[in-house]
Amino acid sequence: MNPKRKKRLTYVVLIVIGVGIAVGLMVTAFQQNMMYFITPTEIIAGTAPEGRTIRLGGVVSEGSLKREDDGITVHFKVTDNANEIPVLYKGILPDLFREGQGIIAMGKVNSNGLFIADEVLAKHDENYMPPEVMEALEKSGAQPPHKPDSK
Repeated sequence: MNPKRKKRLTYVVLIVIGVGIAVGLMVTAFQQNMMYFITPTEIIAGTAPEGRTIRLGGVVSEGSLKREDDGITVHFKVTDNANEIPVLYKGILPDLFREGQGIIAMGKVNSNGLFIADEVLAKHDENYMPPEVMEALEKSGAQPPHKPDSK
């Protein structure tokens, strides 16, 4: 093999190795930042990854909303109409947050089974429910709650 071809082959091999390393780093970063969507039933079954941020989806249980005196700490339960998970959130809740509302909470499950939420997202109008929450409710065999029209 002449020296010119050998040099080109070396460059091609180095480029392929560099692209392979870059793809490997991107895949690793993606896996570390991925958040799983979990229902209360799946958390109770123990399928929630420990120590990882997950998205808990469901409906806020009626009568479960309790606010502490500090005004920003809130306790409530999220249900998929099969099981309930207690949630602790410190922060300002969305304006549309209320009992019977479909929500997604992002956070972690502690060793006591309490979900510590970092962020809470509520549906944006009375006819919308996040697709993941709707699918989870349908899988559990329960129908999502419907509010009577106020018209």
